[in-house]
Formats: sequence, C-alpha cells, structure tokens
Amino acid sequence: MALHFDRAEFDARRDRLMIEMAEKKLDAVLLFAQESMYWLTGYDTFGFCFFQCLIVQADGRMTLLTRSADLRQARHTSIIENIIVWTDRADANPAVELRNLLNDLDLLGGRIGVEYDTHGLTAYNGRRLDEQLQTFGQIVDASGIVGHLRLFKSPAEIAKAEKAAALADDALDAALPLIKQGGDEAAILAAMQGTIFAGGGDYPANEFIIGSGPDALLCRYKAGRRKLNKNDQLTLEWAGVFHHYHAAMMRTVIVGKVSKRHQELFDAARETLLAVEKAMTPGNTFGDVFDAHARVMEAHGLTKHRLNACGYSLGARFTPSWMDMPMFYSGNPEPIAPDMTLFAHMIIMDSETGTAMTLGRTYLTTDGDPKPFSRHGLDLIVR
Repeated sequence: MALHFDRAEFDARRDRLMIEMAEKKLDAVLLFAQESMYWLTGYDTFGFCFFQCLIVQADGRMTLLTRSADLRQARHTSIIENIIVWTDRADANPAVELRNLLNDLDLLGGRIGVEYDTHGLTAYNGRRLDEQLQTFGQIVDASGIVGHLRLFKSPAEIAKAEKAAALADDALDAALPLIKQGGDEAAILAAMQGTIFAGGGDYPANEFIIGSGPDALLCRYKAGRRKLNKNDQLTLEWAGVFHHYHAAMMRTVIVGKVSKRHQELFDAARETLLAVEKAMTPGNTFGDVFDAHARVMEAHGLTKHRLNACGYSLGARFTPSWMDMPMFYSGNPEPIAPDMTLFAHMIIMDSETGTAMTLGRTYLTTDGDPKPFSRHGLDLIVR
C-alpha cells in the first residue's frame, strides 16, 4: 500500500474518533469529506465528486462504499479492508445501497452521525440520503467531529507541513527573478508550480492566485494572463503542498517605483501581522486573533479596505479549497492551542486608488509564540 503515514498513526486517529463517537453516543458515522477519509485511512482520490461514503462504526470497523473506478485506488492508498462498490447504471441511487449496507452492518435503529458539511456530499445526494434514512434510526449532524480532530497536528503531520512550507519558499525564490518589467504572469505561475512539483510536492487544493495591475486587488484566481509594466503591482497567493498538506503564503510585490500609498499599506500590513502573531497564543481565541487584526487596521483608517476574516487553519485538504476550519473572524470562540498549523493573511485592497497590498504566511502554534514556517522575512519586495 502507498501510505504516507505509519499504521500506528492511523490507529491513533481511529482511537481519537472512537472516543468522540462514544461521548456523543454514536453507533456509526457516515463520512463524506475526502479530508476525513484521507486523515483516517490514507484514502487518496478525487472520486469524492461522485457519491461515496466511509462508514465508521463505534468499535472502529470501517467500510467504504464507492464506485468501481476507486476500488483499486482505495486498496492501494488506504488501510480500508472492507470496500463495497455501487454500480453505475441508469437511475442509480447509491443512497439506497448505502441504506442496505447499513442494514447489513446491523445498524438499523442506531444513532447515526452524518458528515453533511462537505463538498463530498452535494445537496442532491444529501436529499436522497435523508429520504433513505428518515425511518432508519436517529440521524444527527456529525459534520465537525473529524474536522476538529484534524485541527491538532501530530509530529508526523507537522513534518509534512514543514516540507510544504519549504516548497512554498522555493516557489517564491523561483518567481522573483521573473517579476520585472515585461515579466509574464504565465511564466511566473509556471515557475512556481513547477518548482513545487520538482521538489516532490502536489497539486494545491485550489488554484494559485496571481494578478497584476487592477487584478492585483483580487483575492481569487481568474483566467487570463498579462505582462508586467515598468511600474506595477503583483499579488500572489500560493501554497507549498506535500502529501496534501498545505503551507500557504501571500505577497504583493512591487515592480519599479514604490508609491506612497503602497508603502503606507505595507507598513500597516506588517504591523497588523505582527499584532496577529502576538495574539496567536494559547489563552486567546480565533476571534481574539481577528480582533487584533481589526484594531490595527482601524488605527490606520483601513477598516473599509480590509476583509472580514484574516486567516484559517491549514492541513491536508482536497479541491475545491485549501482553506480549513476554523477561521479568524469576529467572535470565533475556538481556543488557540499548540500544534495547530494556521495561515494568517493581511489583505488590503484600496479600490479608490487602485492599490493592493497583502502579506501572509503559515505558522505552527506552540505553548508560547507561534513559529513561522517560512524562511523568508517580512520586508516589502520590490523588483
């Protein structure tokens, strides 16, 4: 099997889940998030775009219901032994087959947790699932159980994140020589992604963000490329990825002359990120981290130019997004604790002057101050 972790690591994760299930009095959980399946078993696929479900029973037994295309994928990449294939055919309803499988596992009338909040269970399939389970037993929403367990990283996971961070640094090093007057966004993007692949990394769970000129004010990927002018701005958000573990970075690079507004926004972004670092310690919450961000931005008169979140957890994620929960936003009560890998991004988009500025990196939380993963500093990059 092509496992990225020792079997003992998977056994420990299963045991943690079983404790949570016992506390919630669950006879089984139905997992639909690919991240949950990967974390628990190593199962590595993009087949979650179709109906599939990992059944985990209270005693730790696991059964995967999937399509024929993923049978060998599951055998090769996971510790799952019991794999059931539902058949593609006209008018197929795999929710019926899941219900029959649960019945075969003697779970009729049990208390069943369902992982609803995931891209791996579409609204269409969720409705079909509910139709089949409405008279089956007691059905409860178990969306956050595995996600919360994944928030706390083991030493083996931290090592994956450190490798991902090194790849993110390498990607920036590859991009910098190409960021200049006449530089092509296409070549910059190719150099960054190619460097990560050459270093043994993976595809990211979402596209890298690259935009110059007016597009530098966007914090989402869009199609289309342009070449850089003599005086320009280039916003990049990317992640090093290793065995699906992400370490993200974000920078706005200035080409040519640094305008007064760019310098003002950079100074504010740097001050804000340092304030966020001080708040990213045990004893504070994710909401406290955002409040530190908001206070500094307000002091600089930038409230209307900032976002309503300033970062999030990172880990092993699959498309369509590398963003994990929880996020840094107002009022989030989740406590900061050691061994979390967290991405903090300072994003300032001044549409009135057409000026962009971003600054972000990934951290490992500790018993004290967080540890930045990146070897790069926080100076404004000017090319």
